Amino acid sequence: MAARRSILVRLLAGAVLIALCSIAATAWLAARSTTVAIQEQQGQALADDAKIYNTLLEYAATHRTWQGVDGLLTKLGKDTGRQISLSLRDHTPIAGKPVPDTRKPSAFIDPLRLDPNLVAAEGGGDLIDPRVAGPFALTPAQRTAYNAVAKEVLECVQGRTGQGRIEVGSTGRPEILDAPEATVAGCQGDRLALIEPPQLKAYDQLQKDVTRCLNARGPKATIKLDAYLNWSIPSGPAQEAPAVAPVPPTTEAVENCLTNARRDLLKPYVAPLALLFVSSQGSSASAEFDLSAANQKRIAGVAAAILGITVLIAVLGGIRLVQPLRALTKASRQMTSGDEEIRVRVRGKDEIGQLSLAFNELADSRAKTESLRRAMVSDIAHELRTPLSNIRGWLEAVEDGVAQPDQAFIASLSEEAALLQHIIDDLRDLATADAGNLRIHPERVYLGLLLEQVVATYLSQAEHAEITLSSATDGDIELDADPVRLRQAIGNLVANALRFTPAGGAVRIDARREGTDVLIDVTDTGAGIAAEDLPKVFDRFWRAEQSRNRHTGGSGLGLPIVRSLIEAHHGTTSATSTPDQGSTFTLRLPTSSNFPG
Repeated sequence: MAARRSILVRLLAGAVLIALCSIAATAWLAARSTTVAIQEQQGQALADDAKIYNTLLEYAATHRTWQGVDGLLTKLGKDTGRQISLSLRDHTPIAGKPVPDTRKPSAFIDPLRLDPNLVAAEGGGDLIDPRVAGPFALTPAQRTAYNAVAKEVLECVQGRTGQGRIEVGSTGRPEILDAPEATVAGCQGDRLALIEPPQLKAYDQLQKDVTRCLNARGPKATIKLDAYLNWSIPSGPAQEAPAVAPVPPTTEAVENCLTNARRDLLKPYVAPLALLFVSSQGSSASAEFDLSAANQKRIAGVAAAILGITVLIAVLGGIRLVQPLRALTKASRQMTSGDEEIRVRVRGKDEIGQLSLAFNELADSRAKTESLRRAMVSDIAHELRTPLSNIRGWLEAVEDGVAQPDQAFIASLSEEAALLQHIIDDLRDLATADAGNLRIHPERVYLGLLLEQVVATYLSQAEHAEITLSSATDGDIELDADPVRLRQAIGNLVANALRFTPAGGAVRIDARREGTDVLIDVTDTGAGIAAEDLPKVFDRFWRAEQSRNRHTGGSGLGLPIVRSLIEAHHGTTSATSTPDQGSTFTLRLPTSSNFPG
């Protein structure tokens, strides 16, 4: 491998490049002033100011006076390292160190008139702090009751749509969000919007104030407020038109009147407007950066250390990466040369470890496939050799005059030829299924009639073997299937059951519904299959009887063909058995399915 293509070289080159970039960035940073540090300090200062403002705003929104705010200011000052003072509008001190009358405040603390530059996102369009509950706040008992109702409504909504969540506002009233309104209404979600004492008086007063404000400019259509302070124009039965018909108010007019009315109603429940003064407790750090000779040597030393550490890490990482890749390359070449036992060591759970594990799984699969291929070739050769040898032997016997070409002779040759044709047809069906070309021509099939046809086909063979063959269908069952292929699959199971059932036994075909599927069971009273052999029954050329007896051994292709035919119908196959009692092979098929054209 060329050196320039080596992963180790690439890693080293990348590491050196990264180190050089790091050194250049360090030198540039050292040569510049501490602009970034200053910006970070400014950002921290803004964050501290916002924290101070929001914390005091919350206090004002949840208290009627500023009494007791001293402890909160002390804690904020300690957390932020800032000096904080509060004063009334006339500069009368509230808490903190007094400030001169000439000093301009940093902000105004008024939860009913928020600063849009600071808390526009929290305050909303009306600039009233949403944490102000006032007379609209629910009592503890009401909160408990409404929370229980909200859980019932949410369970109903999620059961219908899988959507929805509960959000509790500052008043303590829960609301179902992120769900269709019609579904919420259908689940009696209006129970959450009931207005009852002691909040009813406040809602009525707010309604009156808004109506009075709107009518001050002329007759306006009445608006209606709900429990969440949303408004709408109610529609009612048609009445005789008044002399001066009210006109619908504009959205802007309603919002202005509603905001002003809320402020008047909430004013007694919040702390009065306060002036906020924030200043630093100490001098700021110097923004200058000293590039003395000592600092320059220190920078050079740090840069050299960064370069050395980066190269070392790259070398170690490259070696760790390259070694397993080389092992994989060597193992792949050995596998190509025919070594089926080669495996690689899995060194970890990272990408290389996963690759090694995948290689070992591929090697195992390849070895298994090769073993099956050899066994398949051997089995096919044996299965084809037997009828061909018989045909050739009989023909040579005729040529030598040992046998006469009478009716028995012709019947024997015909039987061997039929067996040969059967093996070739089975191999063709399996090859067609493997290639994905097994075509299904579905039509509506009456299963009871189809099972009777299968019984009629094999009845003579069953009577000759002194075996009882019967079928039963639980009700009238119809399904979409290829009748020819389905008869072939069931027939293979019946033929297999007759082969392994002794004289005096029974083979039964049962069909029933189970949900949207149809189950077909072929049950025999034969010798059964051992538990350890059950997983192999649908493997190709596997036989419960390994002697290759013509009457019991079979070709070992019938059950694999059954599985392929049923999978082409989008169904499944399974088998259960009890040794010395019999076996049951089950076909599960959908009653209807979309088959490729």
